[in-house]
Amino acid sequence: MPQDARFADADPAPLALMAEDEQDLRILSALLQDAILPASEMSYDHRGRSLALLLNRFRWEDAEQASTEGRDYERVRSVLLIRDVQRVLSDGINRDADTVLELLAIVWQPGQDGTGRLLLEFAGDGTLVAEVECINIDLRDVTRPYRAVSGKAPVHPD
Repeated sequence: MPQDARFADADPAPLALMAEDEQDLRILSALLQDAILPASEMSYDHRGRSLALLLNRFRWEDAEQASTEGRDYERVRSVLLIRDVQRVLSDGINRDADTVLELLAIVWQPGQDGTGRLLLEFAGDGTLVAEVECINIDLRDVTRPYRAVSGKAPVHPD
């Protein structure tokens, strides 16, 4: 006799989220904490007014369940697309192909009339600044989850 499927047997749904205000941005920032990417996987399209990053995102939304079930932690390839970008600045980021960056947080610095700056803060004190007309960000998983190479969840010393 066939058994009913369990929720845990279902494929994990890919994330597809938007951020349009500071509250949304805090959620995206938490989901993106500890995402890693080669510096070469950042692309600024001046004409299209967009900044895109292809990153390997730790699946924080699954970490507790993975730990409870005793299974491997996972990462997933995701695209972070920031729109309405007027200018991009960087401080302390080496853009060569061998540099691997670890995203710690995305912080909003409001300006006048809805404009502001998005600060993408990386480990090692590197920061990428996107001056934007407004918060207009998409986060989309583009692959199936895969086992985190380290097999561990990222930790942050106090």
